[in-house]
Amino acid sequence: MDINMAHSLISCDLHDYIEVACMYSYQVRLILKDQSTVEGKAKDILTDAEKREFLLLETESGSQQVELISLDRLQVLTPGARFSEVVFSDTCEP
Repeated sequence: MDINMAHSLISCDLHDYIEVACMYSYQVRLILKDQSTVEGKAKDILTDAEKREFLLLETESGSQQVELISLDRLQVLTPGARFSEVVFSDTCEP
């Protein structure tokens, strides 16, 4: 991995939780670093030309992309999910 890109990536462990949420189409609440919230069904992880990663959510008002590095917490609202909450630290791991 290019070490210069590390600033825009989240750790692999945290990435795995997002992949599981997408795989099972969990209903999630995202708490962003600015403390705003977004709720929707986790659908996919997208990467743009600048290598930024986004979680694609299906919300009541349509599809929405949330940049992964903007996440503070991810809460799973789906009953019986494999995990309930993930807290993202301010430090990104390469």
